[in-house]
Amino acid sequence: MTTVLITGASGFLGGRTAAFYANELSGQYQVFATSRSEGKKYLLENLGCTFYTGDLCDINFVKKITKNIDIIIHCAALSSPYGPYQKFHRSNISATQNIVNAAQQTLVKKLIFIATPSIYVTNTSRFNVKESDPLPAHFVNHYATTKYEAEKIVLAANSNTLQTMSLRPRAIIGAEDTVIFPRLFEAYKKGTLKIIGDGKNVCNLTCVQNVIEAIRCAISAPESCYGSAYNITNDEIVNFWEVVNYTFEKLSLEPVKKRVPKSIAFFVAGLIESYYKLFKPHQEPSLTQYSISVLADHFTLNIEKAKQNLHYKPVMTTKQGLDEFIHWYNQTVI
Repeated sequence: MTTVLITGASGFLGGRTAAFYANELSGQYQVFATSRSEGKKYLLENLGCTFYTGDLCDINFVKKITKNIDIIIHCAALSSPYGPYQKFHRSNISATQNIVNAAQQTLVKKLIFIATPSIYVTNTSRFNVKESDPLPAHFVNHYATTKYEAEKIVLAANSNTLQTMSLRPRAIIGAEDTVIFPRLFEAYKKGTLKIIGDGKNVCNLTCVQNVIEAIRCAISAPESCYGSAYNITNDEIVNFWEVVNYTFEKLSLEPVKKRVPKSIAFFVAGLIESYYKLFKPHQEPSLTQYSISVLADHFTLNIEKAKQNLHYKPVMTTKQGLDEFIHWYNQTVI
């Protein structure tokens, strides 16, 4: 069988991807998974995965786990809107460089890197953004900066012996989400979640199952498609606040109705960030300008490149992804 290694396997996307390959494609793939934590170790081992606990910044560990591997799906990353640059560099750049170096030495055939469309964010509305569009002169945060540097390392390594590709999924949702809705719930419980602007901002989301489908398409793509990055979404444009309030109402929570102008929220967020940089440099601010942009601005991606080159087609709608999350949340969290 083809051997596949999934990094970040105790996280949202990595865990779901490892479980899918071990469970749904068990006859085709022998699955290896790795993470710094053992959060999903026993669940994945029960599905037949071989699980390694370790640090991707340890090159000897990385060489060990990439030996006799055909395909690496690199999901591991430090994903946060705030934090010291050194931590992001270590988790996103150094770890990825180790993965690439080891993959070249151990003769891995394919490396699929999970990147981010945060590199497109300019704190203003953007529509139909293509992979070829100019990038901002300065990225919005350390996460975007280091993920882009890591992506460049991966794509530069593309060759006849190691085929590399980068996927940029926008706002992943679904069961086991640890990023989007948990942050919204935290702000909601604190009473700080408000509609920023007029509440009409539209965006793309991506069901986790659609990211897994994009990975499947990437692995089976022709050699000519490698060495490139691809936007991934549900191929639907949705109203951000309608999505939020649909989820809240399904969970028996009052919908968000209070509003605040973006200009005021953006100014206040800037003050808060400045305060934290001076007095609480190791803590994440309660509000950032990046989060204001996410809550207020239009943001949509063009995925024609993935549809044409990878033959990517979403297998789940946004509503199905939200319902999947709602069902999981009701069963496991509430």
